[in-house]
Amino acid sequence: MKTKAFTPWEHLGSIIKTGALVALLLLFMANLGFLDLSNLVKGLRNSTTFFSELLPPDPSVTPTLSEAMLETIQMAFVGTFLGFVLALPLGILGARNIAPLGVMLGARAFLGLVRSIPVLLWALIFVVIFGLGPVAGTMALALYTLSYLGKLYYEAVEGVNPEVLEAVKGTGCSRLQLVRFAVLPEAANSILSQLLFMLEYNVRSSSVLGFVGAGGIGFYMFSYINIFHYQKLMTAILLTLMVVMLLDFLSTKIRDRFLAPATATH
Repeated sequence: MKTKAFTPWEHLGSIIKTGALVALLLLFMANLGFLDLSNLVKGLRNSTTFFSELLPPDPSVTPTLSEAMLETIQMAFVGTFLGFVLALPLGILGARNIAPLGVMLGARAFLGLVRSIPVLLWALIFVVIFGLGPVAGTMALALYTLSYLGKLYYEAVEGVNPEVLEAVKGTGCSRLQLVRFAVLPEAANSILSQLLFMLEYNVRSSSVLGFVGAGGIGFYMFSYINIFHYQKLMTAILLTLMVVMLLDFLSTKIRDRFLAPATATH
């Protein structure tokens, strides 16, 4: 098989494009202060001091943080479930190969609107509505999950093999039956995999929502930062890390159980 030979002009064009990209990157880094050597040295010195003050972790706050982490897990689970229940139908309605044009555009516009608002801002909005506590954080996670899973799901639906869709359409089925017997079975792997990832992500995300009074272990993290109790903060970080690793392990087991590819026997 012959390989295409590049002319000197093509090499020159490639070099110019690469140089332009590098120049643009350096310009952005300079505007953001990354090329300020004195500032970087100062940051390195401060980070060394900060990380040294994190150790050793303070185990005395473990019982309190364990209760807060349980609340965080509950927030993530409920928020993920509520978001998923709404994201799946909206994802199907946002797919070009399933929904009419007007419905598809409306579903995508709604998901884009929700996704354009950061989860911390949603948390602040719900704190105003419901007051401080886990309800506000859970609702913020639900909308965050809805917006991102909805986008991932309509992309997964659009990735369904069109030959399968045409074969099922040929039976004269309704649009709902098409979704039930063709779309969902074909996209099931992506739907479950993305749902498990979102649950894991929401545990990490919900720990941050406590910074705005929306409950969970993040409330204690924010408090420890404010009062310079960095060893207690380290305990909270390690506890969060353990929970995230456990969720990752469980997600892997679930994927192996339900998403394992079939192996052919010879």
